[in-house]
Amino acid sequence: MIRPNDLLSADELPDGLVVADQCGRIIIFNRAAERLTGVSADQAIGTELPAALPLADTEGRCWWQQSRPYDGLSIRTRHPERSLYLTDGTELLVTIGYLREPRGSGPRTGWRYDPGTVRRLTITLRSAEQRARIERTRADLVSTVAHELRSPLTSVKGFTATLLAKWPRFTDDQKRTMLETVNADADRVTRLITELLDVSRIEAGRLHLHREPVDVAARAAKLVAGRVAAGELEDRFRIEVAGELPEVWLDVDKVDQILANLIENAVRHGAGTVTTVIESALVQSGPGVAVSVRDQGPGIAPEFAPRVFRQFWRAKRRGGAGLGLFIVKGLVEAHGGSITVAQAPGGGAEFRFTMPAGVPDHC
Repeated sequence: MIRPNDLLSADELPDGLVVADQCGRIIIFNRAAERLTGVSADQAIGTELPAALPLADTEGRCWWQQSRPYDGLSIRTRHPERSLYLTDGTELLVTIGYLREPRGSGPRTGWRYDPGTVRRLTITLRSAEQRARIERTRADLVSTVAHELRSPLTSVKGFTATLLAKWPRFTDDQKRTMLETVNADADRVTRLITELLDVSRIEAGRLHLHREPVDVAARAAKLVAGRVAAGELEDRFRIEVAGELPEVWLDVDKVDQILANLIENAVRHGAGTVTTVIESALVQSGPGVAVSVRDQGPGIAPEFAPRVFRQFWRAKRRGGAGLGLFIVKGLVEAHGGSITVAQAPGGGAEFRFTMPAGVPDHC
C-alpha cells in the first residue's frame, strides 16, 4: 500500500515538469522547470502555455501553433522527445503526453479507451547539455579512431601493394621485414578495435565477469616473463609480494588486461625499474588485495591526476588512443575495486588498485 507521504512531490523530480489543465493553463510548474526556463512558478501557474512556455522549433515557428495540442488529432497520446527552443535560444529536450477524457458505455469494468477531450497536458523538460556532451564525445571518438586507424592501414596498404607489384625485386629478408611490419600494424588495429569494444561494454554496463580464485602475483610474474621473452631487459622489472595474501575471486582475463595495461603504461611513459607490489589491504567491504605499479620516470603532475582515467587522455600526443587507463578503471570497478594515481615513493608515477577478497555472493 502506498501512503501519501511515500509519493514524490513534483519539486523533487530531477526533470522539469509542467502540467496544464483542459483550458491550457498551467497548474504545475516544478523547481526543475524554473531552473531550466528561468521562469518562476508564481509567474507560470495560471498562465496559458504559449505565454509561460514559448517553445519554438528549429525554424523559429511557435510549437504550440504547429502541434495544436487541444484541437488537433484526437488520437494522439504523446509527442516523442524533441529539441525545442525558448525565446532566448535555450535548447530544451521536450516530451509531451496527453491525458484525455475516456468515452465508452457499459459498466466501468467494461469501458474501453476512446480518445476524447484533453484533460491534462504533461510536459517534461530536460537540459540539452548532456546530449551535447554525448555528441562531443562521439565526435572525439570518431576523430580519434580515424587518426589511429589511418597510420597502420596506410602502412598495410603500402607494403602489400609494393610486394604485389614488385615481389621478385626484393630479397627474402626485405620481404620478411615488410611482412613483419604489416603483421605489427594489423595487431595495432586489432588492439584498437578491442579497446573500443571494451569501452562500449563498460559504458553500457554489459561487462561480464567470470570469477575464479586468482593468484595476482603469479599473473604479474607471467606477464613480466612474457615481456622479457619478447626481448626486454629482465632487470627492468621487479615484483614484490608483501606478506600473505587473502584469496580473491576475479576474472583472470580482466586481471591480465589490467596488469598488462598498467605495466605497459609504466614502460612507455616512465623510466628506470618498473616495480609491481602486491600486498594485502583493507577495502570498504573488508580484507582485500592491493596492487601498485610504480616507475621511476617524471611522474604525473598533480593537476593532471584527475584526468588520467578519462577517455582520450594522453600524457603525450604520440602513442595510443588514450583509452587504456579508462578501460583499466572500468575493469577494476566492475570487480568492486578502486584505482588511484599518485607519486611513487621513489619518484615517478604509482598506479594502485584494490580488489575485495573472498567469494562474491553471486558466485
